Amino acid sequence: MSKQPTWLLEHRRNVFSQTGEDGVIDKILEILPGCTGWCVEFGAWDGRYLSNVANLIVNKGYSAVLIEGDEKRYEALRVNYADTCRVIPMHAFVGMGATDNLDHLLLQTPIPADFDVLSIDIDGNDYHVWAAVRKFSPKVVCIEFNPTIPTEIVFIQAQDPRIKHGSSVAALVDLAKDKGYELIAVLPFNAIFVKREFFHLFDILDNAALRLRADTSYVTYIFSGYDGTVFIEGRKELPWHGFAFDSSQLQFLPKPLRCYPGDYGPWQGRLFNMYARWRARARTRAPAIRERKLEREEDVGFERARIGRGLAE
Repeated sequence: MSKQPTWLLEHRRNVFSQTGEDGVIDKILEILPGCTGWCVEFGAWDGRYLSNVANLIVNKGYSAVLIEGDEKRYEALRVNYADTCRVIPMHAFVGMGATDNLDHLLLQTPIPADFDVLSIDIDGNDYHVWAAVRKFSPKVVCIEFNPTIPTEIVFIQAQDPRIKHGSSVAALVDLAKDKGYELIAVLPFNAIFVKREFFHLFDILDNAALRLRADTSYVTYIFSGYDGTVFIEGRKELPWHGFAFDSSQLQFLPKPLRCYPGDYGPWQGRLFNMYARWRARARTRAPAIRERKLEREEDVGFERARIGRGLAE
C-alpha cells in the first residue's frame, strides 16, 4: 500500500530551521544512497538563524559551503564556524552571470559536483540563480517560493537583483523538471526537490504541487460575484508589512451597477453604458496625462538647474 503523498511532512522538526525543514531533510538523507556529507546554503545569514543546513553541520558532521552577501551577517557566520575547518564561508552575492553564479563560486572549493543538499533562500531571484546552475547537481534542493501565490499559478519574478517578489511553487516545479528533479515535499516557505533518479525511493505516486502543498495560509484570493462585486478571502493581508486588504478599495463598479447585467433596469443600462464610455476615455487619456506630467517634471528640473547655475555665478 502506497504512502500518503505528504508523508514526509510527518517528519517535520526544527533544530535551526523555521518550519520543519531539519526533520524532513534528515529523513530524505536517510533514504538516499551514496551521500557525500557536503551541503551548500545561500543566503546563509549567520549560518545558523533559520538555516536549513546548520543541523547537518552541527549535529551530523557535514562539511559545507555557506555563502552570504551582507557584510555583517557574513562576519557573524565566519565567527560561528571559526572553530571548524569543515565549513567554508564565502562573502558573496550569488547571481546569474558567468562570474557570480553558483557554479563559479563552488568551483573555487573542494565540494563534489553531486553534493547532498543545496538550500536557496535569497528572497527574490531564487528561481533564476537555480536556473543558472549547470556544473553542479545536488541530490536535494530546498528552495524558497513566495507563499502568497496560489499553488496553481505560474509566476516568475523578473531577473533583477533589485526586485524581491519571489516566484511561485508551480514555476519552480516546471524549472525542476527541466533540470531533472522531482518535487517530494512542500513546506510553508520551501519546496524540496530530489534528483529524478532517486524519486522512486520515496513512494510518492502523485507529486503534483496541489497534492503536496498542505499549507496555503499565506494565500489571499480575489474573485468576483456575478454582479461584479469583488471579494477577498484567505489571508487578506500583506504578511510582511502587516496591512490588511480592504475589499471596499478593490471595487471596480460603483454600487448602483453591482448587479447581474441581465437584471439591469433601463436606467441601470444607460448608466452602465455611460460608465463604460467614461472608463474607455480614461484609459486613452492616461498615457497622455502621464506624458504631460513627465514633461512638467522635466521642465521643473531644467528650471531648477538654471536657477542653480545662476546662483553659482
